[in-house]
Amino acid sequence: MKLEFSKEDELFRQEVASWLKDNLCGEYEQLRYRGGPGDEHMFTREREAWERQLASGGWVGIGWTEKDGGRGASIEQQVIFHEEYAKAGGPGRVGHIGEGLAGPTIAAFGSQAQKAKYLPGILSGKELWCQGYSEPGAGSDLAAVKTKAVLDESTGQWKISGQKVWTSLAQDAQWCFVIARCEPGSVAHKGLGFFLVEMAQPGVDVRPIEQLTGTSEFNEVFFDDAIAADIVGEPGDGWKIAMALLGFERGVSTLGQQTLFQNELNEVIAIAKENGMAKNPDIRRRIADAHSGLQIMRYNSMRMLSDSEDGSLQKEALIYKLYWASWHRNLGKLAMDVLGPQSELIQDTPYELTRLQSLFLFTRSDTIYGGTNQIQRNIIAERGLGMPREPKVEINPV
Repeated sequence: MKLEFSKEDELFRQEVASWLKDNLCGEYEQLRYRGGPGDEHMFTREREAWERQLASGGWVGIGWTEKDGGRGASIEQQVIFHEEYAKAGGPGRVGHIGEGLAGPTIAAFGSQAQKAKYLPGILSGKELWCQGYSEPGAGSDLAAVKTKAVLDESTGQWKISGQKVWTSLAQDAQWCFVIARCEPGSVAHKGLGFFLVEMAQPGVDVRPIEQLTGTSEFNEVFFDDAIAADIVGEPGDGWKIAMALLGFERGVSTLGQQTLFQNELNEVIAIAKENGMAKNPDIRRRIADAHSGLQIMRYNSMRMLSDSEDGSLQKEALIYKLYWASWHRNLGKLAMDVLGPQSELIQDTPYELTRLQSLFLFTRSDTIYGGTNQIQRNIIAERGLGMPREPKVEINPV
């Protein structure tokens, strides 16, 4: 895809750069380049305040339509925003699940009342969201979810019971969108609903999961007759809406992810120049490969964004998770090799990791969560290339 910026776009670039220069300073100076993968536990409250600061400047939901409260920014302008955000060292966003996933999904499939209820909280930066998809027995295979939603005929309310796992930001979020089985006896992708659940209520229990890095960026969440505030669409529409949301996840929100990746790569390059590893031919080649890979990600994102307003997955989106997960894992390895023997040293006891050490450990999970690389290859083969489904073998115990 050929991407060109008009004079209007370049004026927009100046506006973005100027605002970031004037605002990402003072109390927010410490947030520069922080909050990426493996560093998401740092400066949580301060990054929440930064989210509200962004909102006050009109920089949350810039790609949303004006009727939904956004700026109606073009794809080119959204690219510009994320490029300038990366250059300025903008911190990892705590509102990205609401802005990039919940908001666009509600805008596409929700009622007018639901849009009026939920979109302003996201746009103001005051309400954070988390995603209730994965379960202990339904990770890569989302259609295997067992969390149940039961309609209370006396109140007209849906009650949610079950367990979700690997739920990022659940400890701080006010809302969660939950995929639950709302038709008794249904299997696979049929009989699912897409529910909006308030986190601060009886029947919602959030338990942090401690990682290899010693931090807890995600959680397991238990629902025990928790009341859903709303169901988006009709009962049974859950799978359709969930797949549309994945389209948004692998669409505009990828630009923000690539912002963090660029900052991490920049840090690796800076250290390589400082300690002399940039003179190593193999390291130089791997840095060049990382740079090229990030540009490929960017242009593939542009292909995905070129003609989808309802979140429907284009074939180009099918390769994205597999590609970025492998790329990011390799970046973690590159970071350790650039650091050399220093990568094996811990600064202080009991467990004070540097950002790049945390990055390396975190990227071990990239090829697992959100659909393993093996599952992603199956999806590409079956949905993208039209190949027959992988045969399932029944194993009978002896």
